[in-house]
Amino acid sequence: MSADKLPKALQATEEDIQLLLAAQVHLGTKNCDKTMEPYVWKRRADGIHVLNVGKTWEKLVLAARVLATIDNPNDICVISARPYGHRAVLKFQSFTGAQAIAGRFTPGSFTNYITRSFKEPRVIVVTDPRVDHQAIREAAYVNIPVIAFADTDASLKFVDIAIPGNNKSRHSVGLLWYLLCREVLRLKGQVARGPTGPSGWETLPDLFFYRDPEEIEREAAEKAAAQAEAEGGDADAAATGAATGVAQEWDAGNAADAVLAAQPTEQALDWSAEPTSGDWTAEPAQDNAGGW
Repeated sequence: MSADKLPKALQATEEDIQLLLAAQVHLGTKNCDKTMEPYVWKRRADGIHVLNVGKTWEKLVLAARVLATIDNPNDICVISARPYGHRAVLKFQSFTGAQAIAGRFTPGSFTNYITRSFKEPRVIVVTDPRVDHQAIREAAYVNIPVIAFADTDASLKFVDIAIPGNNKSRHSVGLLWYLLCREVLRLKGQVARGPTGPSGWETLPDLFFYRDPEEIEREAAEKAAAQAEAEGGDADAAATGAATGVAQEWDAGNAADAVLAAQPTEQALDWSAEPTSGDWTAEPAQDNAGGW
């Protein structure tokens, strides 16, 4: 269904198109698979294939309409082996109630019922058909429909609904999952339609973006330092005090070294002295009273 035939409520707004372009969802790769050619708008001079953003939005709405028809959200399984999609699928799980597999996909999760991670979803959504090929293959074995975010170099074998988009960028992957989650919640009536903010869904796309663990640790350290300054203490003084405490604790832990280094007392045995007993070869004295 083309965008002009969609109901007005399902058509993309100018804000949605700006988000897609700002996150570079429309930029593909230099390689183009035969099955992805219908979604390519043109090829730039540097060889990069440019995707049709209108078709990306159409497929997003189609996938959301499929997911919204499933009564039990736990029957939806969202998968991402690519690190840029880990946070996105976990947030999708928290908002919609779907099952999430973030990280390595355990072989046999859909086919081997003895496996502890065995699942029987009604539909799966994958971040990248190339990386999540194991999940797609097993879904094909047990007739599970597959929805996939596909770049221009991805093969659509065993994929039922392909959402064309750039799945190599952290912002693009996060935005695609955000828009899909928002559209599902809108179709279910849990979120009002409207611009992002008080009149619509207050959650921003930034929540679905991948974050570097080092960046999170740095922000936590800065927040702790700011909190220490707000409480009236100097961050440097606090750090110095902490270092002093560690040094004292280290000295206390090594107190045994002083004991070991101490000189022996006069009462200590002199192992080099001659034994005071008699001849070791002498026969032991016999006790006549004992009858020996």
